[in-house]
Amino acid sequence: MNLSRRHRLTSHVETGAMNDIMFFLMLFFLIASTLVNPNVIKLLLPNARSSKQVMKQPITISVDAAGTYFVNKKPVNPASVEPELVALIGTVPTTEQPTVVLRVDNSLNVQKLVDILEIGNRLKLKMVMATQAQQAAGK
Repeated sequence: MNLSRRHRLTSHVETGAMNDIMFFLMLFFLIASTLVNPNVIKLLLPNARSSKQVMKQPITISVDAAGTYFVNKKPVNPASVEPELVALIGTVPTTEQPTVVLRVDNSLNVQKLVDILEIGNRLKLKMVMATQAQQAAGK
């Protein structure tokens, strides 16, 4: 009679390297998320109760607190905003209606916004005002 114990095989997965891999992935995504900043021009946008994202690649007109105009992050003279828009509209396919996103600093007077809206009206452009989501009152 054989009374010896049978040797059972146990499976074991080494997970020591898993911590290193997760750390490097987390570090990569943190660095990548700080580099992705679509709005390089610092503006304090006005608040709105609802915010809607524009999915197409729009033309962006920004006016900072100093009154400097930017068309797609390129500084332009206020008098040359309309010719810049006409040049950019020529690159948009005719099947799409061009969308212009207005990013105007909230400390500026309304006249600068009205001037840009008049240009958009003359060129028959769809214009959207960029805003920030309003913070909750308790925060």
